[in-house]
Amino acid sequence: MPPESASTQEWAEAEEETEPHEPDSAGHKADKGADSSTPEAVADGSAQGPKSGRERLVASLWPPRLTRAQLIVALLLFILGLGLAIQVRSTSDSSALRGARQEDLVRILDELDNRSQRLTDEQRRLEGQKTELANSSDQAEEARKQTVEKEQQLGVLAGTVAAQGPGITLTIDDPAHSVEADKLLDTIQELRAAGAEAIQVNDVRVVANTSLSDVRGGVGIDGKRVVQPYRFKVIGKPEDLEPALNIPGGVVQTLEKEQAKVSVTREKKIIVDALREAKRPDYARSSSQ
Repeated sequence: MPPESASTQEWAEAEEETEPHEPDSAGHKADKGADSSTPEAVADGSAQGPKSGRERLVASLWPPRLTRAQLIVALLLFILGLGLAIQVRSTSDSSALRGARQEDLVRILDELDNRSQRLTDEQRRLEGQKTELANSSDQAEEARKQTVEKEQQLGVLAGTVAAQGPGITLTIDDPAHSVEADKLLDTIQELRAAGAEAIQVNDVRVVANTSLSDVRGGVGIDGKRVVQPYRFKVIGKPEDLEPALNIPGGVVQTLEKEQAKVSVTREKKIIVDALREAKRPDYARSSSQ
């Protein structure tokens, strides 16, 4: 038994010696565990060992950790570099002319002058065509208007269109039937001489080739029988037409000698609406054709 008690006492003394160092025992144990020669420690020896400068640089650059400010700066630098590249390229392009010979520069300048002159001539030619077209259009429109007006005037004279305007009305009442065709023809001639532009007797339009003849119970005008009272509607200047009929020895006095009653009235508006059919001439043609 004495040997066992001795070993027990030695174990107790060893335990007391280790108790004051208890706070560092864990750390020492961890270090010892890390430095032990177990297979796991041997396998991880390269990972836990000291790293070189290149490895630390690679670890700091990859994977990249970019902030918003760094992205904005990178974008601005990219734009600045693009602008510089464009500027350098334009400078290199202009440097081709800067380094050209004087003969080449003169030739290029002459070509530019010739091109500018050609463009100016083309512009002048196109403007001239535009002016000609505008004048042609205006002339055509003016000619059309004049043609329409001329057609209306000729239609009034030919009796193919109705007419209106100031004038007079002349009424001849012949109860004795003593007024013959020659007396009416004298009346028409006197009105034309006084400036009558359109004449209508009853419902017959009087034109340049109108013919009058005596028929039973009246007067024939262009083959149509017209009976009294004879009503004239005349377009013209009333101040000229009425005095021409009332002059001494004129139409009114002549008709009154035939026991006819004659009345002349000035009117502000006379409508001559009796029309004649336009006939195409058989032989006559326009000399302009």
